[in-house]
Amino acid sequence: MTARKVKAAVLGGDRRALARAITLVESTRPADREKAESLLTELLPRAGKAMRLGISGAPGAGKSTFIEAFGQHLTGQGKSVAVLAVDPSSRRSGGSILGDKTRMEKLARDPRAFIRPSPAGTTPGGVARRTREALLLVEAAGFDVVLVETVGVGQSEMAVADMVDLFVLLVSPGGGDDLQGIKRGVMELADLILVTKSDGDLLKAANRAASDYQAALHLMRPKYPQVPPQVLQVSSVEGSGIAQAWRAMVTLHATLAKVGHLKRLRADQALRWFWGEVQAALGEELTQNKTLGEEARKLEAAILAGKVLPFAAARSLFRRIIAA
Repeated sequence: MTARKVKAAVLGGDRRALARAITLVESTRPADREKAESLLTELLPRAGKAMRLGISGAPGAGKSTFIEAFGQHLTGQGKSVAVLAVDPSSRRSGGSILGDKTRMEKLARDPRAFIRPSPAGTTPGGVARRTREALLLVEAAGFDVVLVETVGVGQSEMAVADMVDLFVLLVSPGGGDDLQGIKRGVMELADLILVTKSDGDLLKAANRAASDYQAALHLMRPKYPQVPPQVLQVSSVEGSGIAQAWRAMVTLHATLAKVGHLKRLRADQALRWFWGEVQAALGEELTQNKTLGEEARKLEAAILAGKVLPFAAARSLFRRIIAA
């Protein structure tokens, strides 16, 4: 299929074409990268209209279960939903281990939903290297809401906040003890905290957890002083709290758009994406260029021998890159 036909198919909502386009942008082959850049450039004017939501939480918090229930709620309201689920990678094959399509069977069969599991690979931040490009593709395909699910949660897994409008943190019941497992940094990034599994025997524990998290938020500087983050309770099994969580997201998203923050946020994210790609490109050049690779190894040896300072070696290597 030619680039023009792929573009037309993606814009027309063809799921197979969309899946092939995402595979193309995830490819590391130089020839594919050129095709991917051309395709993305063509589709860029049609992207940017979806609500971008990041879903994060520690393993066991019920991210996939929540996303399935939440996604079904949205499709039931006539919304189209794309889920970019980032899975841990197999060291042997490099592919996804968990396979979100098998964990979200009902949503995967929904004609208004699209689920794309991608391996995290070696990319830090709990997201795949090309998640941003995939996000642009599903937006161009016309999806109303894009959910980016991360591998887990922690200080190193904040990259999702740099590509979404709202950062939603899922926590499981556990009260004050559970607070010890969540880093202050991710709490400060959260626009909305959802206490999952708020049903049955865990309901009392969930009530305590919600109260504890609300109290903890009062001790932190709010992300948006005019709009402090909320703590809500949800049950993905019973479906309770899902509608309230969606209303809270819509209200917050509309407020941020009204005051102009959403536009500034996306502009800042685009610039951080640019500089991140600059750093990645430099790393790839070092890996692929034999001469530069040898120079880097020599500088490493000199650093270990105490003959040169790391920052001086870095500047020396950078000058070689520029001259190459």
